[in-house]
Amino acid sequence: MAAEIVVPQLGESVTEAGIARWLKKDGERVEKNEAILELETDKANVEIQSETAGTLRIVKAEGTVKPGEVVARIEEGAGAPTGKPEPKAGPEGEGGRDREGEREQGEGEGEREREKGEGEGGTDGGRDGDGARREEPERVRAEPALSPSRRRRLQQEEAAGDRPPSPRPSPPSREREPAAREPGEGRSAPEEPAAAVAASAAAADGERREPMTRLRKRIAERLVEAQRTAAILTTFNEVDLGAVQEIRARWKERFKETYGVSLGLVSFFARACVLALRDIPIANAEIRGDEIVFRDPVHLGIAVSTDRGLVVPVIRHAERLDFAGIEREIHRLAEKARAARLAPDDLAGGTFSITNGGVFGSLLSTPILNPPQSAILGLHKIEDRPVARDGQVIVRPRMYVALSYDHRLIDGKDSVTFLVRVKERIEDPSRLLLEL
Repeated sequence: MAAEIVVPQLGESVTEAGIARWLKKDGERVEKNEAILELETDKANVEIQSETAGTLRIVKAEGTVKPGEVVARIEEGAGAPTGKPEPKAGPEGEGGRDREGEREQGEGEGEREREKGEGEGGTDGGRDGDGARREEPERVRAEPALSPSRRRRLQQEEAAGDRPPSPRPSPPSREREPAAREPGEGRSAPEEPAAAVAASAAAADGERREPMTRLRKRIAERLVEAQRTAAILTTFNEVDLGAVQEIRARWKERFKETYGVSLGLVSFFARACVLALRDIPIANAEIRGDEIVFRDPVHLGIAVSTDRGLVVPVIRHAERLDFAGIEREIHRLAEKARAARLAPDDLAGGTFSITNGGVFGSLLSTPILNPPQSAILGLHKIEDRPVARDGQVIVRPRMYVALSYDHRLIDGKDSVTFLVRVKERIEDPSRLLLEL
């Protein structure tokens, strides 16, 4: 009995997906829990696994699918050769005999038609009145007439060796006839099809076109939605990273040996944001209709750049995690994102986000909100800058940080206070450990 492969529920508000690629071919053997299909949604790419072992029979190879739709079946038994079996060559195979018979039958019918035409004196190679077979003319179809000027020019080019001999003319057609006339000789010059004109123009300009992925379309929609529906404002500050860099340099090797992950920079800011959101809870809230919805849990979105675009997987209950827990989650979600294995649930339900443009060299930017969230923290490049301290100018590693927020919900005082709380805890990491 065959087991059906059904498109699962793909997450909140996701009603359809596209078949990105089949990871196994039709007729191949698949094992239980083996990935066989990759679906592309407007939030992430999702892998579908086989729930049983057997032979894959693809029902729908491409196109759009909906949750609950059957896309394949897994039949019991060993896998057959991929696709339809090729017929054996020669007369031994059944397919070979069938095709050979068809060819022989077609050739016989064609021969009989020619004999019939010859006996009836057809125009394409019949017999003359004396019964002798006429020689078949070289041109059996009419060709469009050339204008005198065009004929003279072609003859001159062939004589001069600038043009190869004219090829055998093609059968006449309505579309080809205008090309045989010169502009101004009783008929206007033919117009090229619009698609051909566009293609040639694109090639001339060095352009190339490819369809937008569902993920890219959704990113575009959400960015426009954020700009249209929220009153986005950004506040800035500057943070000294000296103390954090000292801790990382001192403990990074021991940390990796103990926990199996590196001690990164984002985990410090993640902990600082968790504590700042406790101080300024409005930054962890959202507008829902005519109400403000406050949340105690911090579901922290961490922006990850992939080949398919920017995605923001969510660390659940970041307030419950220590540095090691946050680093493990960041590493796990980033690996899934880059391998296109994020599930829709990995991207849903975030309450606050962090994006780090500094890894690409960004000195300063204004991050855009990730609706329905009300705030996002942007990190940037660390640079050595001269600063005044105790009456002296010294060089310190500094970073600009930016908080973009929805001014409909968060006032300027709250946004500035939030960023100052983050700054204080980064510059004195002991406050992160003591949760002060």
